[in-house]
Amino acid sequence: MGGILIKKQKPIQIFSNKEDQIGVNVVKSPVKLTILEMLRDGDMEFDEIVSNTGKSKSTISVHLKSLREDGIISYRMDPKDNRKKIFYLKSKYLGSVNVCDNKEVDEVKSDFLIDNIVNTDEEFSLLLFHTLRSMLIQEGININPILHDTGVRIGEALFNKIYNPDLDIFIENLADFWKNKGLGKLSVDLGQIIKITTVDCFECVLLPKVGQPVCFLDAGIFEALFGAYFKLPVNVIEVKCYTMGDEQCTFEIEPVGVKKS
Repeated sequence: MGGILIKKQKPIQIFSNKEDQIGVNVVKSPVKLTILEMLRDGDMEFDEIVSNTGKSKSTISVHLKSLREDGIISYRMDPKDNRKKIFYLKSKYLGSVNVCDNKEVDEVKSDFLIDNIVNTDEEFSLLLFHTLRSMLIQEGININPILHDTGVRIGEALFNKIYNPDLDIFIENLADFWKNKGLGKLSVDLGQIIKITTVDCFECVLLPKVGQPVCFLDAGIFEALFGAYFKLPVNVIEVKCYTMGDEQCTFEIEPVGVKKS
């Protein structure tokens, strides 16, 4: 009789560091998480950290060094005793997520995140996506190129999952994926220029009106999918967007270098 595999919840914490231009750091090491939890409550001297973690001084030194190199923490000398270091957070805590998996996940491993977006049966976490996006924008980080490149990688991972040599079935599979993941309602008009329309677009429907399109993640996904399908590079332009005051998002997709008849 087979047993039931219980997958352990593995917490990760997300920090941003604008000052050193490191961007986003994802921390999953249990010892590092313990240290960071304590430092979020206040600055601490080295011996205090050792005492509260129950780990050896050498172990704590290694983790503190790693966190400093990542730009997450720093230290200052104790004004009363310059032989002692007081550690503090120098980055901003963005949030935490519990990851359910039975294998080790490397820190900041985007392949793992992309694989879970494509293959999980759970709906896309809109709240997490928009919260993280908003926080990064507040930190002054231009995330549009990151969103586009991430979209391309998601599209590349998704392609084989929905591919069918019949273009109509391929598009139907894409629309089903969009619906099942809670990403919105997607429809496609075929022609020399392919037009994709999404209603209730997950990427922008909750964002304020800013007068310009913002769906760079979607654009990257469509670029990878249709570029792979037609075996040609394609241009993807978002011509309508909720953030432009439109009632849907519309993307125009056109193969690069193909002359119009």
